[in-house]
Amino acid sequence: MTGMDRPRRLRRTPALRRLVAETTLEPRHLVLPMFVADGLDEPREIGSMPGVQQHSMDSLRKAAVEAVVAGVGGLMLFGVPRPEDKDAVGSLASDPEGILNRGLRALSEEVGDATVVMADTCLDEFTDHGHCGVLSPDGAVDNDATLDRYVAMALAQAEAGADLLGTSGMMDGQVGAIRDALDEAGRIDTGILAYAAKYASAFYGPFREAVSSSLQGDRRTYQQDSANRREAIRELELDLAEGADIVMVKPAMSYLDILRDVADRSTVPVAAYQISGEYSMITAAAANGWIDRRGAILESLMGIRRAGADIVLTYWATEVAHWLA
Repeated sequence: MTGMDRPRRLRRTPALRRLVAETTLEPRHLVLPMFVADGLDEPREIGSMPGVQQHSMDSLRKAAVEAVVAGVGGLMLFGVPRPEDKDAVGSLASDPEGILNRGLRALSEEVGDATVVMADTCLDEFTDHGHCGVLSPDGAVDNDATLDRYVAMALAQAEAGADLLGTSGMMDGQVGAIRDALDEAGRIDTGILAYAAKYASAFYGPFREAVSSSLQGDRRTYQQDSANRREAIRELELDLAEGADIVMVKPAMSYLDILRDVADRSTVPVAAYQISGEYSMITAAAANGWIDRRGAILESLMGIRRAGADIVLTYWATEVAHWLA
């Protein structure tokens, strides 16, 4: 068998495999999504996401410090208001004393520049109808009226200390409207993490519990259809033209082809969000003894990195960062 190609030579030992690894996974690549809920004195477990909590302000600070010490690249904060504080236009989203803006101030004060503080710039947690924007009289989401609310929300989040604003609502023109408003307000250093390709997905289910969503119906008139691939590039190009500093693909694991397409074309860093349903599936299968938990988590994250993500949002960020230390 002389002359045979033998690629296995470079797989023979852990040292050889490490030497020739084409993709790396480091704590700096990971961002931890966090939930802060109004009215809590203690953190509250999320039933469909074992190991993930709605935080009180105190536990939010503690969890943030743990993540920073572990070396995670950033924190993405979502606010969970009390049901009675929601309204049709999500007023608390732009209120400096709303739960999300208070949480952003707490993170900014606690971790400073030791990590990147990111904000979810979307109305869905704050509206009594659960949609990501303002509704017109016929019940449709009014794109342009929603942009006005996003601008107000973005300015409040920048004032609260957010380094990056996560434009997740999938409204046309959202990045440009927010960029213009930030610049006009002198917030030229506040960046935009644009959810360039965000698909309507069945895998968001556990997230609805995490944010105590009021949504009835679905978001298919503004989130992308899972059948469409080229459309993601159109959305990417629009967000880049409007001033996005980082672009995101969401979900991650069911859209690795989209992630690769975006990574091949993007001129800015690319993020991907390993969403709640992805987390819960692996967690449940591991709890039943069907898969190796640690191995599945690391393999899933490596797959997302290999597909082109510079940054991965994952609920395992702190735990994995400890493993990688």
